[in-house]
Amino acid sequence: EQLAFGAALAALVAVSLARTGAVVAPWSLLHPRRLPGELWLLVAASGRIVVANCRLAYRIWHPGRPLASGMVITPTRERSDAGLTGVGIISSLIVDNQVVDLDRRRGELLYHAVAVPEEEPSAAYDAINGPVERLLERIEDRHD
Repeated sequence: EQLAFGAALAALVAVSLARTGAVVAPWSLLHPRRLPGELWLLVAASGRIVVANCRLAYRIWHPGRPLASGMVITPTRERSDAGLTGVGIISSLIVDNQVVDLDRRRGELLYHAVAVPEEEPSAAYDAINGPVERLLERIEDRHD
């Protein structure tokens, strides 16, 4: 019921904002050239969500594991408002990391991480927001 109500409310807001001028129409998501990329994004993100939840459950059930939570700064290649919003929301659905802040000037995202990667920022990018950005690029490329 909550998801249905949220979806209906989001659709209502999107339709009402579509009349205000230069905004992206919500039905543009249904463009036939975009659909394969969007479906793959849904499948890939869902898989990452399941894996992250299993890892978190394992961490909770085995409390002897060292807890290495903290903040991680990752670079981002996204520059558009829509791209940054998509990366922030989708990567935060994956329970391992929650986006906290964005530095547009430097092109960096700040995440709170359940397990901070010990590698350099480029490795954190490949583990956290890189996969989502690559999937979003595929969708944008097919639509253009």
